Amino acid sequence: MNFSSQQPKIIVVGSSSVDLVLETEKVPCSNETVIASTSESFFGGKGANQAVGAARLGAKVHFIGCVGMDPLGQQIMRNMIGENVNIDFVFETDHDASGTAYVTTSEGSSAIVVVPAANNYLNNEHIESADKYFRTTDFILLQLEISMDVVEFTVNKAKKYGKKVGLYASPAQRLKDEIVENLDFIVVKSNELHILFGEEQREKILKKYFNKVFVRDDINSTVYFDGTEMKYCRNDKDNTIYKMGMGDAFTVGFSVALCHDNDIEDCVKFGNEVSARVSAKKGSQTGLPRISDFIS
Repeated sequence: MNFSSQQPKIIVVGSSSVDLVLETEKVPCSNETVIASTSESFFGGKGANQAVGAARLGAKVHFIGCVGMDPLGQQIMRNMIGENVNIDFVFETDHDASGTAYVTTSEGSSAIVVVPAANNYLNNEHIESADKYFRTTDFILLQLEISMDVVEFTVNKAKKYGKKVGLYASPAQRLKDEIVENLDFIVVKSNELHILFGEEQREKILKKYFNKVFVRDDINSTVYFDGTEMKYCRNDKDNTIYKMGMGDAFTVGFSVALCHDNDIEDCVKFGNEVSARVSAKKGSQTGLPRISDFIS
């Protein structure tokens, strides 16, 4: 993994939230009541996770999102400022509260309920207002906790200016063929691949979209086709305890490595390493590494 002297410029368009994490002996089944041993809150949202992750890895980051006009929204924005993320295009709405997520976790398994709330009010006009930054950025990152209309608008704007754009396709939704073609890479969970691409076999999908679709699973394994052979990269360290935010972390690590002109294999390896470090700590952002962890 090589780091160039240039500071990558990355725009992240996406969600932000505050996550309430409950630690239990087991994840409850339907109609079952369990007792939590701990209750903690963390900053989250797939978009905010990626923005913070990219900033910690040395990128100059602009985050485009929407929060409520409430104390949680203020906390989210202060956190991003503290992480050196530019929030000039974080918009406030009085139509709903800031996003939240409720996580019940036990021994590596979890059940997550996301309340998008203010994130649903991010719209195309917000994206258009940041047009001058799209002209000069190196990379645009997206996820699917905002409206598909905004995702499609952003991808098309990125292509208009000839910019690279990547998507962590979670929570999974079917994508238009045009959007798939315009994306430079797609990260998807192994158990959700069929939602994006139908019931075709994984190998057939990966061969069709070689060096473009990267399939992830819970043991920090990434599978892709490099144009010649299937590649498997696995990094499940002994301290892989907390799985929240691992997909966001992989996506950020992969993207930053790509911005520094590393080859795809090294980008995948770096993404896996960033993901592995996140899994050692509670919270989607807590364990995100810094560039100083990799450059002595």
